[in-house]
Amino acid sequence: MKIAVLNGPNLNLLGTREPAIYGRQTLKDIERALRAAAKPLGATLEFAQHNGEGELIDQVHAWKGVVQGALVNAGAYSHSSLALRDALTGTSIPFIEVHLTNVYAREPERRRSMLASAAVGVVCGFGALGYELALRAMVAHLGKNG
Repeated sequence: MKIAVLNGPNLNLLGTREPAIYGRQTLKDIERALRAAAKPLGATLEFAQHNGEGELIDQVHAWKGVVQGALVNAGAYSHSSLALRDALTGTSIPFIEVHLTNVYAREPERRRSMLASAAVGVVCGFGALGYELALRAMVAHLGKNG
């Protein structure tokens, strides 16, 4: 099974961007760990990171019919982008929303997600480990429904 991992704005700065909040692992570190976790699960991964909302939407459209599921850390667009939500639902790609931090323990504007109501689930607050937790959940979801 092929699973996409979509990262949004500023996630390319992981490791140096506010490390006290987001940790010291880079996006490449997270990708490397996810590839290792995916192998025994029988999953292959396709990664993308974009800072622009339109680029994220174009990426989701390109994955239609190519991937069976997605892990989506849309960064700040999680809280504002109906267009990204519409792209995910319009392509019928089941997805899990991922956040490194516990967004519900942060600023009020981060506590509302435009994506969550369409997601299979939400994983937040576990740092980089959240991606692996979401991967395992997606594999189980696809195995049960697919």
